[in-house]
Amino acid sequence: MNQLKLNALMIGATIVLFIAALAINELLFTRLEFAPGINWIYLPAGVRLLSTLLFAEAGAIGLLLVSWGVCFLYFFPDDPVRSFMGGILASISPYLVYLGMQRSFGLQASLANLTPARLLACALAFSIASPLLHHIWFWLYEDKQDIFRSFVVMATGDFCGTVTVLYAAKLVLAVVKPVRP
Repeated sequence: MNQLKLNALMIGATIVLFIAALAINELLFTRLEFAPGINWIYLPAGVRLLSTLLFAEAGAIGLLLVSWGVCFLYFFPDDPVRSFMGGILASISPYLVYLGMQRSFGLQASLANLTPARLLACALAFSIASPLLHHIWFWLYEDKQDIFRSFVVMATGDFCGTVTVLYAAKLVLAVVKPVRP
């Protein structure tokens, strides 16, 4: 398979995984919503990190596309500036954490050296980086009321969602053993 097809497949997988996580999140955790896109448990955050760890740049591109779609069509259809920036912030934060992991821990493309402790550190870094970037934008562009509380909820939700998705992926990988000839 050539690289272009592989990248398209990874972008598509990211989009499908994100939409599935969002649908599950809406189904299970709607009552835990603090504000549109900010939940006490937010499964799509886990897909953001997982897709970026697995697919690198292709994952980030898939996240950008699906985040723009979700922001423009679902969360903020009447606010094109917030939707545009929301998509960028939602895709750049996991990619920056991925790059930081590569630099700090020598993260390999195979993720072979991603130990449980490093994975937890990665989840924690992401659950701070994403809300921080979003809330800097909120502070510059939007109402500053409840910004600290909103940050805490988003960081908590991103961490809970990320850990849930990462452990679910780990469970799936443990159950689906590769077939050896």
